[in-house]
Amino acid sequence: MGNFGLFVRFTLKDGAAADFDALVQEMTAAIRDKEPGTLVYACHEVDGAPQERTFFELYADRAAFEEHERQPHTRRFLSERERYVAKIDVDRMTPYAGKYPSEVPR
Repeated sequence: MGNFGLFVRFTLKDGAAADFDALVQEMTAAIRDKEPGTLVYACHEVDGAPQERTFFELYADRAAFEEHERQPHTRRFLSERERYVAKIDVDRMTPYAGKYPSEVPR
């Protein structure tokens, strides 16, 4: 089974950016330390759209994604984000071509 990815766009509630970003920083620290199957978890501010955040997530496979979803830090993020987020758009992706860091299996 190959890599599995997500592209997520969050539209934040007015005044929620700082708190949302702090929650994301906390979660990504745990992802780096505890999730070897999460290959890329990149969070971005969107130029010209201060209430928008985008995430690009790449997992070794669907099982690694499911393991990510079970982690306490992810469960906390999923439950607390509702305080800050007005809208969420998610695209599930199967990578088939591109340039990846050397440690990403293909």
